[in-house]
Amino acid sequence: MGLPEKLLGTDEHVVLHLRTHGKALVLPALILVLGAVVVGVALAVAPSSWQPWAGGVIGVLAALVFVSWVLLPFLRWLTTTYTFTDRRVITRQGIINKSGHDLPLTRINNVAYERSLLDRILGCGTLVLTTAAEKPVTLHDIPDVERVHVAMTELLFSSEAPDAPEHNE
Repeated sequence: MGLPEKLLGTDEHVVLHLRTHGKALVLPALILVLGAVVVGVALAVAPSSWQPWAGGVIGVLAALVFVSWVLLPFLRWLTTTYTFTDRRVITRQGIINKSGHDLPLTRINNVAYERSLLDRILGCGTLVLTTAAEKPVTLHDIPDVERVHVAMTELLFSSEAPDAPEHNE
């Protein structure tokens, strides 16, 4: 699902719409599986004399772990989006309190990317957009960051060239 049309300007087109890389969900998935195993074992080994209190305490602790270490990271991943249009870069994030940043392409002076060894293995990276007026905008965990870097470069060069053809994907 891309950015709603009502949030785009007249004749503005979405080139790329991305979420952060799925690597953000690996640890929550592991915690979910391990948590289920731990809860099952804890319920199985709890003495019957501790029932029903043991089940309630284990359930409350499991719910707290699930919400803070599984559900919240998933919702953060789900609500963090990067949209690249033919005019601007739009970032949106937030579960309850939403925040966003729009960066016009005309203000971007440089586009760079960084990839650690783990990022290279997983196929993601960090995109750094530099402007003259403010600190760089850093977009973390961009899937296929090299492809996005090329797309950004094409957008910047096509927007700077006076007779450049319109770029649509």
